[in-house]
Amino acid sequence: MTSRAAIVALWLFMSLNAIRSAADGGSPQAAAQPVSFHSDVRPILQRKCQGCHQPAKANGKLVLTTFETLTKGGEGGAAVQPGKPDDSILVEQITGDPPAMPQNAPPLSAKEVDLIKRWIAEGAKDDTPPAAKDPIDQDHPPIYKAPPVISALAFSPDGNMLAVSGYREVLLHKADGSGLVGRLVGQSHRIESLVYSPDGKLLAAVGGKPAVFGEVQFWETASNKLKHSEIIGYDVFYGASFSPDGARLAFGSADKSARVVEAPGGKVKVKIDQHDDWCFGAAFSIDGKHLVTPGRDRALKLMESETGSFIDNITSITPGVLGGPLYFVARRPQKNEFITGGDDSVPKLYKMLRTQGRQIGDDFNLIRNYEKMAGRVTCAAFNKDGSKLVVGGLGGEARLFKVDDGARLATLAGHRGAVFAVAFHPGGELIATGGIDGQVRIFEAAMGNVVKTFVPVPMQPEVATNK
Repeated sequence: MTSRAAIVALWLFMSLNAIRSAADGGSPQAAAQPVSFHSDVRPILQRKCQGCHQPAKANGKLVLTTFETLTKGGEGGAAVQPGKPDDSILVEQITGDPPAMPQNAPPLSAKEVDLIKRWIAEGAKDDTPPAAKDPIDQDHPPIYKAPPVISALAFSPDGNMLAVSGYREVLLHKADGSGLVGRLVGQSHRIESLVYSPDGKLLAAVGGKPAVFGEVQFWETASNKLKHSEIIGYDVFYGASFSPDGARLAFGSADKSARVVEAPGGKVKVKIDQHDDWCFGAAFSIDGKHLVTPGRDRALKLMESETGSFIDNITSITPGVLGGPLYFVARRPQKNEFITGGDDSVPKLYKMLRTQGRQIGDDFNLIRNYEKMAGRVTCAAFNKDGSKLVVGGLGGEARLFKVDDGARLATLAGHRGAVFAVAFHPGGELIATGGIDGQVRIFEAAMGNVVKTFVPVPMQPEVATNK
């Protein structure tokens, strides 16, 4: 049989089987499978509902992070009546014209509503694997037997607090490292960036769970309570910054985009898809009208913050001029100048706007290259008046520079491995660092001497057992 004849015969065979199946009352497709809570319903609740219904913020005393808390219900009673979708409060809330839930967000799609209704009609069964059950929430914070990698640090504007990233949480310490004040437990497995609003009333944390979701959290600093959480997209967020007026928050994502959201509502105002690879952050201009974003595609890009419209590549676009991906961006206070760096180990200060025509091979917006670091540059921060700059990297140290002439003022040494986070105290006299060894180090900025080293998480000691 020729190849063509074989294909025709196979097509006829499949068509006849489909006809027989239809004649028998069946379908060419397999019968519909029962709806899974773990695989079908839980992801919908995670994306659309957990921002307002989680242990850290249980609106209506309803928590939707687990099967047990969902079926327990809230102020209105049981959220689900097994076998009776039309009598279930959950269905009542997500249907209607318009539906009551989610608040201040697009309604669930018809497909999502149908899946939830079918699951309830089929008995509202729990098929969550034991290994997938989450033992961590605000009332049951993580238990540590080893310090977690520190990926983010931020001093509060009043200089009283130091926020430190942990696993699934943000830890609030007194600024001098003398004591733990609070633990803010959310949904994100990784907290990649921490930033306080200009007025100090909000602490924003962005991160997520790699290849699953990205999350932005807004915490009220007066009460240490979650103001709002929004799960957006399918990958982790990086490099958050507030707009100068504190009304918006911008950040990058491993899904190659940057986003600007309302603060503290979390509603996406604009999604920017201008990078060809991961976007590692975002920084506003002084007036908030522009946004600068760094990427793994080696580009530092300039966009309009209101529309996301592309304006320019701040860095050179000539192949071979840039030394590798760029992992962070921070704006110099009072100036539209931005520090970035990456694989070539050289911190770079750029001005925002080009004032002459682009030439092949130029890097016109570059103001200054700072001294080459020992390994990839991972993080940087300015002091309050923008006169000094601290930079950290994989070489196991941070360096303090004068911004205007690039002179190195001090070397912040003693780290056991890579430095992933640095922060300047608003008073200018202290610098905090953190990284792979899980310890926070506080240095005095004048000479670079370490004044405090501490593990930011409560440690549970290992207990030896006889076998």
